[in-house]
Amino acid sequence: MTGPLDGIRVLDLTAMVSGPVATMMLADQGADVIKIEPPGGELMRNVGINNRGMTSSFLSCNRSKRSLAIDLKAPAGLAAVRKLVGTADVLVQNFRPGAIERMGLGEEAVRAIQPSIVYVSISGFGESGPYAGQRVYDPVIQALCGLAEIQSDRKTGTPRMVRTIVPDKTTAVTAAQAITAALLSRERTGRAQHVRLSMLDTMVAYLWPESMSALNFVGREGDPARGQMGLDLIYRTQDGYITAGAVTDAEWAGMCDALDRPDLVEDARFRTPGDRFRNAAERREITAGEIAKHASADLITRLQARQVPCAPILSRMDVLENDQVAENRIIEVHQDPILGPVRQPRPAARFAETPARIRRMAPFLGADNGDILGELGYGEEEIRKLTDDGVLVSSPPELEAAAS
Repeated sequence: MTGPLDGIRVLDLTAMVSGPVATMMLADQGADVIKIEPPGGELMRNVGINNRGMTSSFLSCNRSKRSLAIDLKAPAGLAAVRKLVGTADVLVQNFRPGAIERMGLGEEAVRAIQPSIVYVSISGFGESGPYAGQRVYDPVIQALCGLAEIQSDRKTGTPRMVRTIVPDKTTAVTAAQAITAALLSRERTGRAQHVRLSMLDTMVAYLWPESMSALNFVGREGDPARGQMGLDLIYRTQDGYITAGAVTDAEWAGMCDALDRPDLVEDARFRTPGDRFRNAAERREITAGEIAKHASADLITRLQARQVPCAPILSRMDVLENDQVAENRIIEVHQDPILGPVRQPRPAARFAETPARIRRMAPFLGADNGDILGELGYGEEEIRKLTDDGVLVSSPPELEAAAS
C-alpha cells in the first residue's frame, strides 16, 4: 500500500534538524524526497555514532530519502538541479536569508521553471529584523522565545535550557504540517505559494497556550511564571522517581486516598482547583513528603487504581522495554544490508488506508546520483563525466568505513 503523499516529489536542500526532520516525515508518508547535498555532505553526516560510514544523527533525520550529492557552484551541477526542479512539487530550503538567491535557486528562479511548486523557506528568525542574518542553533531560540526562562531553577532563578532541541523539532513538525496544507490548497485552487516559517515564530506560538496565556488580555496581564510553579511534577520515592498529577477534584481525592491522607481533601488550602493552584508550592511539598514514604511500583499501582495520572520516570534504555511502548509497537528494528539491524521509532501518525512507514534507512552520500539523473534523461556517459569532473560525488559505505 502506498502512503498518503505517494506521487509527491520533494527537493530537500536543508541541513541539520528542522528541515531534514520535516522532509523525513513527508518521506515516511510516501513522498519521493531527494536530499540534495554539497560534495562533502552536510554537517549531520559527521555527528553521532558512526556505523560503516553512517552516523546515528544523520540516519535519524534523513531516513526514507534518496541522496543526490552535487556541486551547485558548478554550472553543470546547477543545470542538473534546475532540471530536477521541473519535476518537483515542493522545494524546501533553510539557508540564511539571501543565500539561496545567490545560489540561483531563489523562489523567482525556481518558479520560472516550475510555476506550480510549493516553495518553503525555514529560517531561524525570519527574513528581516536585527537577528535575520545571524547564525542560529536551538539554544539561541530557547533563549529568545522564553523557554529558557520557563525552565529557570526554582531556588536560584537561573534560566536553564531544555536538554533536547525542542525548537528544531517543533519547527520540523510545523513545517511538515504547513507543506501538506499548501499542497491541499494547491489541489483545491490550482495555485502554489511560498511558505515561510521561522524557529522563533514557531516557538512563541508553541509556548503560548499554557506558558504565556497570562499575557492574553492587554492591560490585564498576569505573571506568566506563576502558572509554571506547579508543573515540575517529579517526585522521589523510596527506590526511584515517579510523576503524578491531580488537577480535577476526583484526581485530588484519589491521590489523597492513595497516600493515606484523606484529611487533605477537605483542607481549605486545597479544596478546589483554584485553591490548589494558589497553594501549589505548599501542596507539592506535602505530597512530595508523602510520596517519599512509598516504593515506586506500589504507589503507581495505588494511584492508577484511583484514576490518578502517573508514571514511573524511565531512563532512555528503559523506554525500549516499557510495556506500553511495546504494545503500541513504537520502536521498530529494520534489517539493513549494510548497517545491520537498525532501531527507529515508527511514524507516529497511523493512516488506516494509506499507511506511513519507514521506507529505507538514510542514504549514503550520493547513493542515488545515477538513478536520479537517469530519470532526468542523463545517459551513462554524461553521468560518468559529471562524476569524473567532480560535479557528482558519491561516498560508498565501505570507503567511509575504512576512512573512519
